[in-house]
Amino acid sequence: MDKRSKIAVFGTAIVIIIIAVALTITIIERLSPSDQVMDLTDYYPVGDNEALIIMQDHKYGKKGLLIDGQVYIDYETVIREFNHRFYWDYNENILTYTTPDEILQTEAGSTSYSFTKSMIKTTETGNYPIAKVFADQVYISIDFVSKYSDMTYKFYSNPNRVVIDYKWGDYLFTEVEKATQLRQDASIKSPILRELPVDTKLMYVGMEEAPKKGFTMLMTEDGIMGYVRNKHIKESFYETVDSDYLPPKYTAQTRSGKINLVFHQVFNTDAVNNLEALIKPTKSLDVVVPTWFSIIDNQGAISSLASEAYVEKANSLGLEVWGLVDDFNTEVSMNELLSHTSRRETLSNNLVEAALKYKLNGINIDFEKIPSEAGDHYIQFLRELSVKCRNNGIVLSVDNYVPSSYTAHYNREEQGIIVDYVIIMAYDEYYAGSEVAGPVASIGFTKDAVRNTLDIVPKEKTIIAIPFYTRLWKESSDGTVSSESFSMTPATNILADNGVEPEWEDTYGYYYGEYEKDGALYRMWLEEDTSIEEKLKVIYEADVAGIAAWKLGLEKDSIWNIVTRYFE
Repeated sequence: MDKRSKIAVFGTAIVIIIIAVALTITIIERLSPSDQVMDLTDYYPVGDNEALIIMQDHKYGKKGLLIDGQVYIDYETVIREFNHRFYWDYNENILTYTTPDEILQTEAGSTSYSFTKSMIKTTETGNYPIAKVFADQVYISIDFVSKYSDMTYKFYSNPNRVVIDYKWGDYLFTEVEKATQLRQDASIKSPILRELPVDTKLMYVGMEEAPKKGFTMLMTEDGIMGYVRNKHIKESFYETVDSDYLPPKYTAQTRSGKINLVFHQVFNTDAVNNLEALIKPTKSLDVVVPTWFSIIDNQGAISSLASEAYVEKANSLGLEVWGLVDDFNTEVSMNELLSHTSRRETLSNNLVEAALKYKLNGINIDFEKIPSEAGDHYIQFLRELSVKCRNNGIVLSVDNYVPSSYTAHYNREEQGIIVDYVIIMAYDEYYAGSEVAGPVASIGFTKDAVRNTLDIVPKEKTIIAIPFYTRLWKESSDGTVSSESFSMTPATNILADNGVEPEWEDTYGYYYGEYEKDGALYRMWLEEDTSIEEKLKVIYEADVAGIAAWKLGLEKDSIWNIVTRYFE
């Protein structure tokens, strides 16, 4: 081989060596993990006065505030995720939290807060403002929230973050088998978030084992989420995350036996004069509810027809008296009234003071004009009133429409927790303003009312109200429909006077009759002994707390014999 050939071979060898070295370096670099460390403040960017929120095993979309060492969480998150019984008054900037026997209130930015038990208010000073308002956003101290809610949290700095546990159950965990790194992404080239020693405990994000390119997304106990190589972690295991929180216990002033209640429509303070005559035909009656009180303005004032003599007479007849308050005044805006804390307080105090003055056994709330936008305010009013009633030994009952989507804002489920009795007005299936004729309360309507109520309200707090009246429907030749209500005996006489022998309809659970007169068709589903008994069978079989009836004096005397058979 000549010298030129040797040089060529040597050169080729050098090139090959260089290429091999380059390839080796490339392979080594490709297979070598990155040692770049990412600052956690870049990974979890938050401002100086902010705190990232880690909800169980995921980053929350909103940030908290960090003010003077206190973490604050926005109000909407608090009531949606942690505790729906916190209530913010946007009109008066007051935060209220209601326990079974206390009403806690504080103004925005204030370190002092008040406690109300019966109607006596005391004020204490805390160490920090409980509520803060910035523009239109309300924030509540996480310390205060955790004190009354089934949640725990830990705060960490650099970056500022809180890790919150609030959903209890079995979660998937693992531990580090070989010292490794928590990385930003599922790649060894991804920046390191944290070095993980052997036996470091990690939670699976989303509770599911979901390997990605040989990595699994995990979270450290202090809320740092990232990826770890699967070959460096042990076999997964479930661990129960639980709470030692004791939820508030709402005691109820329910009666040991079944309730047999009747509403008494009162028009003046002389109602006591005919009370005994109205009560005499009744049997097994426990409670009379006179329609005494009515809201008269947006400030919480009430009118009253209450009478000490009435209460004394009712008590002498063996009856409890629960005074009814209605919202039928068309000049009163229930949203305007109930959305102001001071006005709710005035109204509840007026009712409790009246109950104490007249020695009433209970208060009956008959608010039938609550608009959907006032639903939260209405429930808050009931919470606050329930505290004062409970602490004064006053039974609190609430009248409700049958459950339906368009009355969902009455929140019968929450009522079933905070009040003593939920009364379902299982009548007016077809009411005065209905465009078509129909029965006041068909048997199917009654069954649905009972079933749908018991889905959300405890049976020991449920009272089903039945009608003692009938509607006579008039269908005119021009297609208009109108009705008039009658008590039982006159309704029966109307059919008899027009030569109608009513026939039983199993579908509705009524005797039905119709006749023509003066060019119009008259129709009646007659409320009488048999129709009432069909309803009582359903109510009795459901084993609810009792029955109510609207109203005293409309019934036939024989009705009470039937009532006694089921609710003595």
